Amino acid sequence: MTFNNIRKEMEATPLVSIIMGSTSDLPVMEKAMAFLDELHIPFEVNALSAHRTPDAVELFAKSAKHRGVKVIIAGAGMAAALPGVIAASTTLPVIGVPIKGMLDGLDALLSIVQMPPGIPVATVSVNGAMNAAILATEMIALGDEAVAERLTTYKASLGSKIEKANKELADITYKYKTN
Repeated sequence: MTFNNIRKEMEATPLVSIIMGSTSDLPVMEKAMAFLDELHIPFEVNALSAHRTPDAVELFAKSAKHRGVKVIIAGAGMAAALPGVIAASTTLPVIGVPIKGMLDGLDALLSIVQMPPGIPVATVSVNGAMNAAILATEMIALGDEAVAERLTTYKASLGSKIEKANKELADITYKYKTN
């Protein structure tokens, strides 16, 4: 095996696994993919259903750590069983993303946050896939200084976006606007 082959194999090992109940969740989960891609975090994406493919979900969850995955982000709507079913079969951290559906996502949010003792699932806001990716990156950054540096740079850039917005707002004129 050559150095380039080893390098390609290392690059192909996902640190984060993004799982969704169906591809209808893709528009929400793409925000996580875009963030991880921007911060150069290798990830994989799959659709698995806790109800339609339970054996595949269990196999995925039990094999994820062995494959090098460090964090799992699981998006699910309605009954939102997927994050909890995954968490029940792995010791990896699982971050649940409730997907807006029937009750504006409240049904999914409540399903994900009400896990029994011993089976935790970290949960972000409804459709909060980007925050799930940021949280996953923070977890990975605990043991990877290069990731930590990229994350620090990203977080520092958040303030500059607000500064830019305020400059743009200052240019808006109204007769009674005072700033």
